[in-house]
Amino acid sequence: MKPLKEHHVAISTVLAFALIPLSGFATDIYLPSFPAMATLFGTSQTDIQLSLVVFVVSNGISQLFVGSLLDTFGRYRLSIAALVVFALSCLVIAISHSLAVLLSMRVIQGIAVALIVVSKRAFFIDLYAGSRLKHYTSLFSIMWATAPIIAPFLGGFLQHYFGWESNFYFLGLTTLILLLLELIYSGETLKSPQVFKASSLLSIYASKLKTFDFSVSLFILGSAFSMVIMYNMASPFIIEHVFHESAVTIGYCSLLSGLAILAGGLISKSFINRPLVSKMRVAGPLLIAIATIMVSTMYYTPSLVTFMILVILMHMASGFTFNTFYTFALGRFSSHAGIVSGITGGGTYIITSILSYSVVTLLQVQDLVMLGAAYLTLATLIVISFIVFALAQKRVKQEEPQLAPAV
Repeated sequence: MKPLKEHHVAISTVLAFALIPLSGFATDIYLPSFPAMATLFGTSQTDIQLSLVVFVVSNGISQLFVGSLLDTFGRYRLSIAALVVFALSCLVIAISHSLAVLLSMRVIQGIAVALIVVSKRAFFIDLYAGSRLKHYTSLFSIMWATAPIIAPFLGGFLQHYFGWESNFYFLGLTTLILLLLELIYSGETLKSPQVFKASSLLSIYASKLKTFDFSVSLFILGSAFSMVIMYNMASPFIIEHVFHESAVTIGYCSLLSGLAILAGGLISKSFINRPLVSKMRVAGPLLIAIATIMVSTMYYTPSLVTFMILVILMHMASGFTFNTFYTFALGRFSSHAGIVSGITGGGTYIITSILSYSVVTLLQVQDLVMLGAAYLTLATLIVISFIVFALAQKRVKQEEPQLAPAV
Protein backbone atom coordinates (compact mmCIF):
# COMPACT_ATOMS: atom_id res chain seq x y z
CA MET A 1 0.00 0.00 0.00
CA LYS A 2 1.30 3.46 -0.92
CA PRO A 3 0.41 5.97 1.82
CA LEU A 4 -0.16 9.60 0.89
CA LYS A 5 2.97 11.61 1.66
CA GLU A 6 2.56 14.67 3.86
CA HIS A 7 4.20 17.02 1.36
CA HIS A 8 1.87 15.77 -1.39
CA VAL A 9 -1.38 16.54 0.48
CA ALA A 10 -1.89 19.93 -1.19
CA ILE A 11 -1.41 18.75 -4.78
CA SER A 12 -3.35 15.56 -4.07
CA THR A 13 -6.24 17.72 -2.85
CA VAL A 14 -6.14 19.66 -6.13
CA LEU A 15 -6.18 16.38 -8.08
CA ALA A 16 -9.15 15.17 -6.03
CA PHE A 17 -11.07 18.33 -6.95
CA ALA A 18 -10.06 17.83 -10.60
CA LEU A 19 -11.53 14.30 -10.64
CA ILE A 20 -14.85 15.16 -8.96
CA PRO A 21 -16.26 16.69 -12.20
CA LEU A 22 -15.39 13.52 -14.18
CA SER A 23 -18.96 12.22 -13.97
CA GLY A 24 -20.22 15.53 -15.39
CA PHE A 25 -17.72 15.41 -18.24
CA ALA A 26 -18.76 11.84 -19.02
CA THR A 27 -22.40 12.89 -19.31
CA ASP A 28 -22.08 16.34 -20.89
CA ILE A 29 -19.21 16.43 -23.38
CA TYR A 30 -21.04 14.49 -26.09
CA LEU A 31 -24.43 16.22 -25.69
CA PRO A 32 -23.96 18.41 -28.81
CA SER A 33 -23.29 15.20 -30.75
CA PHE A 34 -26.69 13.65 -29.92
CA PRO A 35 -28.43 14.58 -33.22
CA ALA A 36 -25.42 13.56 -35.33
CA MET A 37 -25.03 10.27 -33.43
CA ALA A 38 -28.71 9.46 -33.93
CA THR A 39 -28.26 9.99 -37.67
CA LEU A 40 -24.96 8.12 -37.98
CA PHE A 41 -26.11 5.20 -35.83
CA GLY A 42 -29.38 5.07 -37.77
CA THR A 43 -31.43 5.11 -34.59
CA SER A 44 -33.93 7.28 -32.71
CA GLN A 45 -33.21 10.13 -30.31
CA THR A 46 -34.59 7.98 -27.49
CA ASP A 47 -31.87 5.37 -28.06
CA ILE A 48 -29.13 8.00 -27.94
CA GLN A 49 -30.67 9.52 -24.82
CA LEU A 50 -30.58 6.03 -23.33
CA SER A 51 -26.76 6.12 -23.45
CA LEU A 52 -26.95 8.97 -20.97
CA VAL A 53 -29.54 7.25 -18.80
CA VAL A 54 -27.68 3.91 -18.53
CA PHE A 55 -24.54 5.77 -17.44
CA VAL A 56 -26.45 7.65 -14.73
CA VAL A 57 -28.22 4.46 -13.56
CA SER A 58 -25.06 2.33 -13.38
CA ASN A 59 -23.17 5.18 -11.74
CA GLY A 60 -25.90 5.67 -9.15
CA ILE A 61 -26.33 2.00 -8.27
CA SER A 62 -22.56 1.54 -8.08
CA GLN A 63 -22.14 4.48 -5.71
CA LEU A 64 -24.44 2.75 -3.24
CA PHE A 65 -22.01 -0.18 -2.94
CA VAL A 66 -18.52 1.06 -3.81
CA GLY A 67 -18.39 3.08 -0.58
CA SER A 68 -18.22 -0.09 1.48
CA LEU A 69 -15.46 -1.47 -0.78
CA LEU A 70 -13.49 1.75 -0.39
CA ASP A 71 -13.89 1.63 3.41
CA THR A 72 -12.60 -1.95 3.38
CA PHE A 73 -9.89 -2.08 0.69
CA GLY A 74 -8.85 1.57 0.60
CA ARG A 75 -9.30 4.49 -1.78
CA TYR A 76 -6.11 4.56 -3.82
CA ARG A 77 -5.78 1.21 -5.60
CA LEU A 78 -9.44 0.98 -6.56
CA SER A 79 -9.52 4.52 -7.95
CA ILE A 80 -6.34 3.88 -9.98
CA ALA A 81 -7.85 0.71 -11.49
CA ALA A 82 -11.06 2.60 -12.27
CA LEU A 83 -9.15 5.35 -14.09
CA VAL A 84 -7.50 2.73 -16.31
CA VAL A 85 -10.86 1.08 -17.09
CA PHE A 86 -12.52 4.41 -17.87
CA ALA A 87 -9.75 5.46 -20.27
CA LEU A 88 -9.89 2.13 -22.13
CA SER A 89 -13.69 2.23 -22.39
CA CYS A 90 -13.48 5.68 -24.01
CA LEU A 91 -11.17 4.23 -26.67
CA VAL A 92 -13.54 1.31 -27.32
CA ILE A 93 -16.51 3.67 -27.80
CA ALA A 94 -14.54 5.91 -30.17
CA ILE A 95 -13.36 3.13 -32.49
CA SER A 96 -16.68 1.27 -32.62
CA HIS A 97 -19.85 2.44 -34.32
CA SER A 98 -22.26 0.11 -32.59
CA LEU A 99 -25.15 1.19 -30.37
CA ALA A 100 -24.83 -2.02 -28.35
CA VAL A 101 -21.14 -1.36 -27.68
CA LEU A 102 -21.89 2.26 -26.79
CA LEU A 103 -24.54 1.28 -24.24
CA SER A 104 -22.46 -1.52 -22.68
CA MET A 105 -19.36 0.69 -22.37
CA ARG A 106 -21.45 3.43 -20.81
CA VAL A 107 -22.54 0.98 -18.11
CA ILE A 108 -18.88 0.12 -17.42
CA GLN A 109 -18.00 3.81 -17.37
CA GLY A 110 -20.72 4.48 -14.82
CA ILE A 111 -19.21 1.88 -12.47
CA ALA A 112 -15.66 3.20 -12.98
CA VAL A 113 -16.63 6.81 -12.40
CA ALA A 114 -18.52 5.82 -9.24
CA LEU A 115 -15.32 4.34 -7.80
CA ILE A 116 -13.31 7.42 -8.74
CA VAL A 117 -15.70 10.09 -7.51
CA VAL A 118 -16.75 8.37 -4.27
CA SER A 119 -13.11 7.70 -3.38
CA LYS A 120 -12.29 11.38 -3.90
CA ARG A 121 -15.21 12.56 -1.79
CA ALA A 122 -14.11 10.17 0.97
CA PHE A 123 -10.55 11.53 0.55
CA PHE A 124 -11.67 14.88 1.97
CA ILE A 125 -13.46 13.28 4.92
CA ASP A 126 -10.32 11.23 5.64
CA LEU A 127 -8.02 14.27 5.76
CA TYR A 128 -10.13 17.20 6.93
CA ALA A 129 -12.60 17.99 9.70
CA GLY A 130 -14.69 20.79 11.18
CA SER A 131 -15.15 24.08 9.32
CA ARG A 132 -12.48 23.19 6.78
CA LEU A 133 -14.32 20.00 5.81
CA LYS A 134 -17.61 21.93 5.59
CA HIS A 135 -15.88 24.47 3.34
CA TYR A 136 -14.56 21.74 1.02
CA THR A 137 -17.82 19.77 0.85
CA SER A 138 -19.66 22.97 -0.08
CA LEU A 139 -17.24 23.24 -3.01
CA PHE A 140 -18.07 19.75 -4.33
CA SER A 141 -21.18 20.72 -6.27
CA ILE A 142 -19.46 23.91 -7.44
CA MET A 143 -16.59 21.85 -8.85
CA TRP A 144 -19.11 19.43 -10.33
CA ALA A 145 -20.75 22.42 -12.04
CA THR A 146 -17.56 23.09 -13.99
CA ALA A 147 -18.36 20.08 -16.16
CA PRO A 148 -21.70 21.41 -17.49
CA ILE A 149 -19.87 24.67 -18.24
CA ILE A 150 -16.81 23.37 -20.04
CA ALA A 151 -17.76 19.92 -21.35
CA PRO A 152 -20.64 20.64 -23.79
CA PHE A 153 -19.01 23.89 -24.91
CA LEU A 154 -15.87 21.94 -25.80
CA GLY A 155 -17.94 19.07 -27.16
CA GLY A 156 -19.74 21.39 -29.58
CA PHE A 157 -16.45 22.40 -31.20
CA LEU A 158 -15.12 18.83 -31.20
CA GLN A 159 -18.32 17.64 -32.90
CA HIS A 160 -18.24 20.45 -35.45
CA TYR A 161 -14.60 20.00 -36.51
CA PHE A 162 -13.72 16.36 -35.71
CA GLY A 163 -16.94 14.37 -35.25
CA TRP A 164 -18.55 12.64 -32.27
CA GLU A 165 -15.66 10.19 -31.76
CA SER A 166 -13.33 13.04 -30.75
CA ASN A 167 -15.35 13.56 -27.56
CA PHE A 168 -14.35 10.14 -26.28
CA TYR A 169 -10.75 10.41 -27.48
CA PHE A 170 -10.50 13.64 -25.48
CA LEU A 171 -12.02 12.01 -22.37
CA GLY A 172 -9.65 9.06 -22.60
CA LEU A 173 -6.53 11.20 -23.06
CA THR A 174 -7.46 13.54 -20.19
CA THR A 175 -8.08 10.56 -17.92
CA LEU A 176 -4.66 9.09 -18.74
CA ILE A 177 -2.97 12.40 -17.82
CA LEU A 178 -4.81 12.51 -14.49
CA LEU A 179 -3.91 8.84 -13.93
CA LEU A 180 -0.22 9.65 -14.35
CA LEU A 181 -0.45 12.53 -11.87
CA GLU A 182 -2.31 10.31 -9.40
CA LEU A 183 0.43 7.68 -9.62
CA ILE A 184 3.07 10.31 -8.87
CA TYR A 185 1.41 12.46 -6.21
CA SER A 186 -1.48 10.58 -4.58
CA GLY A 187 -1.64 7.73 -2.10
CA GLU A 188 -3.81 5.91 0.40
CA THR A 189 -5.69 8.06 2.94
CA LEU A 190 -7.76 5.39 4.71
CA LYS A 191 -6.33 5.01 8.21
CA SER A 192 -8.60 2.34 9.70
CA PRO A 193 -9.94 -0.20 7.18
CA GLN A 194 -13.23 -1.80 8.13
CA VAL A 195 -13.96 -5.51 7.94
CA PHE A 196 -16.26 -6.32 5.05
CA LYS A 197 -19.41 -7.94 6.46
CA ALA A 198 -22.54 -7.92 4.37
CA SER A 199 -24.92 -8.11 7.32
CA SER A 200 -23.32 -5.20 9.18
CA LEU A 201 -23.16 -3.14 5.97
CA LEU A 202 -26.86 -3.66 5.33
CA SER A 203 -27.64 -2.48 8.84
CA ILE A 204 -25.52 0.64 8.28
CA TYR A 205 -27.30 1.37 5.00
CA ALA A 206 -30.67 0.84 6.66
CA SER A 207 -29.84 3.09 9.60
CA LYS A 208 -28.79 5.94 7.30
CA LEU A 209 -31.79 5.64 4.99
CA LYS A 210 -34.19 5.38 7.93
CA THR A 211 -33.09 8.85 8.99
CA PHE A 212 -36.04 10.68 7.51
CA ASP A 213 -34.54 14.11 6.82
CA PHE A 214 -31.54 12.46 5.12
CA SER A 215 -33.78 10.37 2.84
CA VAL A 216 -35.93 13.36 1.91
CA SER A 217 -32.80 15.39 1.17
CA LEU A 218 -31.72 12.68 -1.30
CA PHE A 219 -35.05 12.99 -3.12
CA ILE A 220 -34.68 16.78 -3.31
CA LEU A 221 -31.13 16.36 -4.64
CA GLY A 222 -32.36 13.90 -7.27
CA SER A 223 -35.18 16.24 -8.31
CA ALA A 224 -32.85 19.25 -8.61
CA PHE A 225 -30.30 17.24 -10.60
CA SER A 226 -33.09 15.86 -12.81
CA MET A 227 -33.69 19.39 -14.13
CA VAL A 228 -30.14 19.45 -15.46
CA ILE A 229 -30.20 15.91 -16.89
CA MET A 230 -33.61 16.52 -18.45
CA TYR A 231 -32.29 19.64 -20.16
CA ASN A 232 -29.25 17.67 -21.35
CA MET A 233 -31.46 14.96 -22.83
CA ALA A 234 -33.96 17.22 -24.59
CA SER A 235 -32.19 20.48 -25.48
CA PRO A 236 -29.83 19.22 -28.25
CA PHE A 237 -32.80 17.98 -30.30
CA ILE A 238 -34.99 21.01 -29.47
CA ILE A 239 -32.28 23.53 -30.36
CA GLU A 240 -31.47 21.75 -33.63
CA HIS A 241 -35.00 20.84 -34.74
CA VAL A 242 -36.99 23.82 -33.44
CA PHE A 243 -34.45 26.63 -33.84
CA HIS A 244 -32.38 24.96 -36.61
CA GLU A 245 -29.06 25.72 -34.90
CA SER A 246 -25.74 23.84 -35.09
CA ALA A 247 -23.80 21.73 -32.56
CA VAL A 248 -21.69 24.80 -31.72
CA THR A 249 -24.82 26.70 -30.68
CA ILE A 250 -25.90 23.72 -28.58
CA GLY A 251 -22.50 23.91 -26.88
CA TYR A 252 -22.89 27.65 -26.21
CA CYS A 253 -26.34 27.09 -24.72
CA SER A 254 -25.02 24.31 -22.49
CA LEU A 255 -22.19 26.63 -21.44
CA LEU A 256 -24.76 29.18 -20.23
CA SER A 257 -26.67 26.41 -18.47
CA GLY A 258 -23.51 25.27 -16.68
CA LEU A 259 -22.59 28.82 -15.67
CA ALA A 260 -26.05 29.18 -14.17
CA ILE A 261 -25.61 26.00 -12.11
CA LEU A 262 -22.22 27.25 -10.91
CA ALA A 263 -23.70 30.64 -10.00
CA GLY A 264 -26.46 28.96 -8.02
CA GLY A 265 -23.90 26.88 -6.13
CA LEU A 266 -21.77 29.93 -5.37
CA ILE A 267 -24.79 31.84 -4.09
CA SER A 268 -25.67 28.91 -1.85
CA LYS A 269 -22.11 28.77 -0.54
CA SER A 270 -22.17 32.49 0.28
CA PHE A 271 -25.22 31.81 2.48
CA ILE A 272 -23.74 28.65 4.00
CA ASN A 273 -24.33 29.85 7.58
CA ARG A 274 -27.97 30.78 6.96
CA PRO A 275 -30.64 28.29 8.10
CA LEU A 276 -31.48 25.78 5.38
CA VAL A 277 -35.22 26.28 5.82
CA SER A 278 -35.05 30.04 5.30
CA LYS A 279 -33.03 29.58 2.09
CA MET A 280 -35.52 27.14 0.60
CA ARG A 281 -38.48 29.37 1.44
CA VAL A 282 -37.12 31.61 -1.31
CA ALA A 283 -35.75 29.00 -3.74
CA GLY A 284 -38.83 26.73 -3.76
CA PRO A 285 -41.44 29.28 -4.90
CA LEU A 286 -38.88 30.74 -7.32
CA LEU A 287 -38.53 27.37 -9.09
CA ILE A 288 -42.29 27.09 -9.58
CA ALA A 289 -42.61 30.71 -10.75
CA ILE A 290 -39.86 30.39 -13.39
CA ALA A 291 -41.27 27.10 -14.73
CA THR A 292 -44.77 28.59 -14.97
CA ILE A 293 -43.43 31.60 -16.89
CA MET A 294 -41.56 29.25 -19.25
CA VAL A 295 -44.72 27.29 -20.11
CA SER A 296 -46.76 30.41 -20.92
CA THR A 297 -43.96 32.33 -22.67
CA MET A 298 -42.83 29.44 -24.87
CA TYR A 299 -46.44 28.81 -25.89
CA TYR A 300 -47.09 32.36 -27.12
CA THR A 301 -43.68 33.83 -28.07
CA PRO A 302 -41.03 31.11 -28.44
CA SER A 303 -37.49 32.32 -29.04
CA LEU A 304 -34.05 30.92 -28.30
CA VAL A 305 -32.99 34.03 -26.33
CA THR A 306 -36.05 34.00 -24.07
CA PHE A 307 -35.76 30.24 -23.66
CA MET A 308 -32.14 30.47 -22.52
CA ILE A 309 -32.85 33.34 -20.11
CA LEU A 310 -35.47 31.21 -18.40
CA VAL A 311 -33.18 28.13 -18.44
CA ILE A 312 -30.43 30.20 -16.80
CA LEU A 313 -32.78 31.36 -14.03
CA MET A 314 -34.13 27.84 -13.54
CA HIS A 315 -30.68 26.26 -13.34
CA MET A 316 -29.45 28.93 -10.95
CA ALA A 317 -32.31 28.07 -8.60
CA SER A 318 -31.77 24.31 -9.01
CA GLY A 319 -28.00 24.73 -8.50
CA PHE A 320 -28.70 26.69 -5.31
CA THR A 321 -31.04 23.94 -4.11
CA PHE A 322 -28.61 21.16 -5.01
CA ASN A 323 -25.64 22.75 -3.25
CA THR A 324 -27.72 23.50 -0.14
CA PHE A 325 -28.94 19.93 0.32
CA TYR A 326 -25.70 18.31 -0.87
CA THR A 327 -23.79 20.02 1.93
CA PHE A 328 -26.49 18.97 4.40
CA ALA A 329 -26.53 15.32 3.26
CA LEU A 330 -22.75 14.83 3.33
CA GLY A 331 -22.51 16.44 6.76
CA ARG A 332 -25.45 14.55 8.25
CA PHE A 333 -23.25 11.67 9.53
CA SER A 334 -19.62 11.84 10.60
CA SER A 335 -18.90 8.09 10.50
CA HIS A 336 -18.52 5.66 7.56
CA ALA A 337 -17.33 8.36 5.15
CA GLY A 338 -17.17 6.09 2.10
CA ILE A 339 -20.62 4.62 2.68
CA VAL A 340 -22.29 7.97 3.39
CA SER A 341 -20.62 9.50 0.33
CA GLY A 342 -21.78 6.53 -1.75
CA ILE A 343 -25.35 6.65 -0.48
CA THR A 344 -25.54 10.40 -1.12
CA GLY A 345 -24.13 10.24 -4.63
CA GLY A 346 -25.72 6.93 -5.56
CA GLY A 347 -29.14 7.77 -4.16
CA THR A 348 -29.10 11.09 -5.97
CA TYR A 349 -28.15 9.49 -9.29
CA ILE A 350 -30.72 6.70 -9.04
CA ILE A 351 -33.51 9.13 -8.22
CA THR A 352 -32.29 11.42 -11.00
CA SER A 353 -32.26 8.68 -13.64
CA ILE A 354 -35.76 7.50 -12.74
CA LEU A 355 -37.27 10.99 -12.52
CA SER A 356 -35.60 12.54 -15.57
CA TYR A 357 -36.23 9.62 -17.94
CA SER A 358 -39.80 9.14 -16.67
CA VAL A 359 -40.71 12.82 -17.03
CA VAL A 360 -39.11 13.16 -20.48
CA THR A 361 -40.80 9.96 -21.70
CA LEU A 362 -44.25 10.47 -20.15
CA LEU A 363 -44.53 14.13 -21.19
CA GLN A 364 -42.92 13.47 -24.60
CA VAL A 365 -40.55 16.42 -24.15
CA GLN A 366 -39.78 17.37 -27.74
CA ASP A 367 -40.76 21.05 -27.71
CA LEU A 368 -40.36 24.14 -25.55
CA VAL A 369 -43.77 24.06 -23.86
CA MET A 370 -43.41 20.46 -22.73
CA LEU A 371 -39.91 21.15 -21.44
CA GLY A 372 -41.41 23.95 -19.35
CA ALA A 373 -44.11 21.55 -18.13
CA ALA A 374 -41.40 19.06 -17.17
CA TYR A 375 -39.57 21.76 -15.20
CA LEU A 376 -42.83 22.66 -13.45
CA THR A 377 -43.42 19.01 -12.50
CA LEU A 378 -39.98 18.71 -10.91
CA ALA A 379 -40.25 22.10 -9.19
CA THR A 380 -43.54 21.03 -7.61
CA LEU A 381 -41.94 17.79 -6.36
CA ILE A 382 -39.09 19.79 -4.81
CA VAL A 383 -41.43 22.17 -2.99
CA ILE A 384 -43.60 19.34 -1.64
CA SER A 385 -40.50 17.43 -0.52
CA PHE A 386 -39.08 20.52 1.15
CA ILE A 387 -42.30 21.05 3.13
CA VAL A 388 -42.06 17.44 4.34
CA PHE A 389 -38.37 17.98 5.16
CA ALA A 390 -39.08 21.15 7.16
CA LEU A 391 -41.84 19.45 9.14
CA ALA A 392 -39.53 16.52 9.92
CA GLN A 393 -36.79 18.89 11.11
CA LYS A 394 -39.26 20.74 13.30
CA ARG A 395 -40.49 17.48 14.84
CA VAL A 396 -36.93 16.33 15.59
CA LYS A 397 -36.17 19.59 17.38
CA GLN A 398 -39.33 19.29 19.45
CA GLU A 399 -38.45 15.72 20.45
CA GLU A 400 -34.88 16.58 21.50
CA PRO A 401 -34.52 16.27 25.28
CA GLN A 402 -34.56 19.60 27.07
CA LEU A 403 -31.55 20.37 29.24
CA ALA A 404 -32.36 20.45 32.93
CA PRO A 405 -31.81 23.85 34.60
CA ALA A 406 -28.57 24.22 36.50
CA VAL A 407 -28.83 23.94 40.26
